Amino acid sequence: MPSTPQTSRSQPRAALRLVSTLNLARGDWLDVRRSGIGGSDAAAAVGLSPYKSALELWMEKTGRDAGLEKPDPTDTTHPTYWGSLLEPAVSVAYMQRTGCRVRRVNAVLQHPQHVFMLANLDREVVGNPDVQILECKTAGEFGARHWKDGVPEYVQLQVQHQLAVTGKRAADVAVLLCGQSLEIHRIERDDELIDRLITLEARFWRYVETDTPPPADGSESAGRALRCLYPDSGPSVDFSDNAALSETFAELVAVRERLALEEAHAEALRQTLLQAMREAGEATFKTGRITYKRCRDGLVVNTDRLCAEHAELAARYARVKPGTRRFRVYDER
Repeated sequence: MPSTPQTSRSQPRAALRLVSTLNLARGDWLDVRRSGIGGSDAAAAVGLSPYKSALELWMEKTGRDAGLEKPDPTDTTHPTYWGSLLEPAVSVAYMQRTGCRVRRVNAVLQHPQHVFMLANLDREVVGNPDVQILECKTAGEFGARHWKDGVPEYVQLQVQHQLAVTGKRAADVAVLLCGQSLEIHRIERDDELIDRLITLEARFWRYVETDTPPPADGSESAGRALRCLYPDSGPSVDFSDNAALSETFAELVAVRERLALEEAHAEALRQTLLQAMREAGEATFKTGRITYKRCRDGLVVNTDRLCAEHAELAARYARVKPGTRRFRVYDER
């Protein structure tokens, strides 16, 4: 791959059909996805996904994700299940609303120049010069907040990635909100954004090709990835002569000290308000309100007594909880 990727400013070329998905087993489809960056990977690859870090995505692409929790496609409590189940319904509703015809592509598409860029289209729009791609989305009560101001950034990046791979000019995003409200948003091809996206995705893909983990970004996803990537502790390492890491450690100590002071301040403020409320369950202020209500009594198992009086029964339901590494800071100034 050239050190500086070609941009999208030249006349866009049609995508290559990398592999047919018509009779492709899920495991084989996942293997194909691992061979490049798909549209749903785009935001994570450039560090702008609210759900997945570049480090976690890198672990998936390099086959190190066996220890990472993955959504079960048959789990009816997970948004992924409903997204897959309702995709055909969303596409039908889109056709009814717009009068456009759509069809499945049944193939993994590949960019004709940047071979690491792949795309799986939900539907292609047929016979409409203004729009060529349909992306179907669903969002529940929690996910709908991301759509309050229009198409979320991570979805915009997904669609621009698809437009880059296919060479098409525009896509519609049809989103079903809370199971009853259909919104349709038009996204036009943005060549400047695509140029930048190609550059950043190429940078990420070099991490994959060189088997080099990208920097952690402070997200919960990156934290999960680090715990999975380095689950065991080995011998000590001395970074005393590493000026950059020593400065990072000193900054961490200083930040934790400031946080401790802020937390103590917050607790003092909380107690002042609680003392003023006395038995009140709710208090209202000019800019908001707080509640302080007793929750219902709950039942807990007395495990000590259970183990003492019914040791055999307790043993039948015991399971080993894997140990995890603990991060502790010792300020030795």
